[in-house]
Amino acid sequence: MKPVGSLLTYDRKGLHANGFSIDPSVKTNVALVSHAHGDHAHSGHQVVYATRGTWSLMQERYGDSLRSEFHEVTFGVPFFIGQVKITFFPAGHILGSAQLLLEYEGERYLYTGDFKVQQDPTCEPFHPVKCDYLITETTFAHPDFSHPSPEDELRQLCSESLQLVIGAYAVGKAQRITRLLHQVAPDRKLFIHPLISGYHKVYEAAGIHLGDWLPYSRQEFLKDSANILILPPTVFTRYDRHPAALRIFATGWKRSYYRCDRVLSISDHADWNDLINVIAESEAKKVFTLHGDGSLLKEHLRGAEVQIELLDSPR
Repeated sequence: MKPVGSLLTYDRKGLHANGFSIDPSVKTNVALVSHAHGDHAHSGHQVVYATRGTWSLMQERYGDSLRSEFHEVTFGVPFFIGQVKITFFPAGHILGSAQLLLEYEGERYLYTGDFKVQQDPTCEPFHPVKCDYLITETTFAHPDFSHPSPEDELRQLCSESLQLVIGAYAVGKAQRITRLLHQVAPDRKLFIHPLISGYHKVYEAAGIHLGDWLPYSRQEFLKDSANILILPPTVFTRYDRHPAALRIFATGWKRSYYRCDRVLSISDHADWNDLINVIAESEAKKVFTLHGDGSLLKEHLRGAEVQIELLDSPR
């Protein structure tokens, strides 16, 4: 285990304090869950502290196997576990995603979870928070990454009247793309695969307007060469029923991990400049990086007042 200040320790199973763990990957007594993606939110914990949006998405994912005692956390409203004061702030990643501010013995620890600062009407906007210790994700901590405008990317893609099959992660990205397509291509019919539509309904129940969409019907989809279908990656990998359709995969990476005709450049994480700006705005005296390779970030900030320590080994 690696120490993170005097409050936390870190190992591959999560961040830990006396009395709770943050985003633990194994069953634990008390879990603070930052957001509902499967690499952060797991079932089997006895007690879960999370936002209502995160819990609703976890219920959709895990169903009856999710038997944890749930404590709903409201953004900006602090609560205590033992002597630690905890406040959740929006992370801008997906619906309900949170940064966790921990205050203990006069020091402030901020865990960003996954976050983005790009505007996204399908989730609560990122909220800057000042701290002494910043624990940040570094998924795209490389100068090559400067995420483009997703509106411009989709507008260009939809400028051709081609039938589109878009592969997108079921939670967060699929809903964001649905909303963006409603803005840039409102006249085109959009079909949503059943492995995604349940999450769409969770978003809409939370008051997030996604625009018009239809449950996927192969027969209806084939009727018009301008129709669009959004699929999860597990289905996209084997989806070649419509050879006339353009197969697009949505990702923030330069290349898709899945075979496709084109990449739709859209990310739900901070890019290089976002990371540097958030670190500066936080006024943290020490930064811990995880969920990615923070080595270039450490080199870039060498000589600055802030210290950087890599919790994850570089890939």
